[in-house]
Formats: sequence, structure tokens, C-alpha cells
Amino acid sequence: MSFQAYLDNIETKTGLTPRQFLSLADERGFGPGTKAGPILQWLKDDYDLGRGHGMALVHVITKGPKISDAHVGRPGPHGDATDELWLDGAASNPRA
Repeated sequence: MSFQAYLDNIETKTGLTPRQFLSLADERGFGPGTKAGPILQWLKDDYDLGRGHGMALVHVITKGPKISDAHVGRPGPHGDATDELWLDGAASNPRA
């Protein structure tokens, strides 16, 4: 599954865009420098997200929307179209 697909699936499951999760995380004091454990626990407790999906949000919360270009442009299920994740909802993604 691509990084963007994880985020889109989270939105489908929770009804919240990644940008909304950023706001909620900020309200809890999560951001750059926060360890993954507390964020993962919050996401599991409040949204029933597992580790894989949770780690996608951990990356966005702690590092922002930029990802490594290791999988960018790769064919197949793990390839992302760009190194910049779309955080404003799957329906409004101009690259989809």
C-alpha cells in the first residue's frame, strides 16, 4: 500500500482528513520531537487505528507531508506519485 493510500484509508475509516488529524494532534501537544508510542496509543484508543496506519500519521505529525523519494514513481501498490503527501482529503486530491 502506498503512503498516500494509508492516509486515504484512514480518512475513509475515521471521516477525518490528515490535516484534521494534524490539528487534533497539535491540541494534544503532539508534533515534531514526539515519540511514536503516545501518538499510536491515542490513535488506537480514540480511532481504533492499527500500527501501520498509525505510523503513517505519526510521520505526518512529526515530520510533515514530505516523504522519501524511495518509492516515488515506482509501479505497483507501494509506489507514490509524488514525495509530497496530500493532507486535505482524498476527494480533493488533484493527483488522484
